[in-house]
Parts: sequence; structure tokens; C-alpha cells
Amino acid sequence: MKGLLLNAVETGEKLEMIYQSNKGEITQRIIKVEKVGEDYFRAYCFTRKQVRTFSMSNILSIGPLRRYRRGA
Repeated sequence: MKGLLLNAVETGEKLEMIYQSNKGEITQRIIKVEKVGEDYFRAYCFTRKQVRTFSMSNILSIGPLRRYRRGA
């Protein structure tokens, strides 16, 4: 997971994440990672429209942003 985050910093790629807060609230977010630390990382959250700090241990799922296509 850390490799994915570091790669996203270098490429500027947006990631899709399912995150559980310390209060137990589960949210799905689209983020752009800015800085990666040992246990935490900082990213712009498009859901909250602000820079947030996330704990790596609270990530339930993370991966590249999927592009949805309609039609045949």
C-alpha cells in the first residue's frame, strides 16, 4: 500500500479509498496524495474539498480511480 501511495505522489494520480474514521464511520473518498509519512499520509480529499491527514491503519481499501464508461 505504501508503494501505491508513493507512486501516486510522483504521478499525481487520483486514488479511490474506503476509509474508516477513528469513530467507526466508513466513507468512500477520492483523494490526491501529497505527502507520505511512516503511519500517516496527507492528501487532498475531493469528498471534503480540503487537505486531510489519513492513518494508513484505517484504510479498508485503496486503489487507482476507476473510470466508468456507459454504453456498448
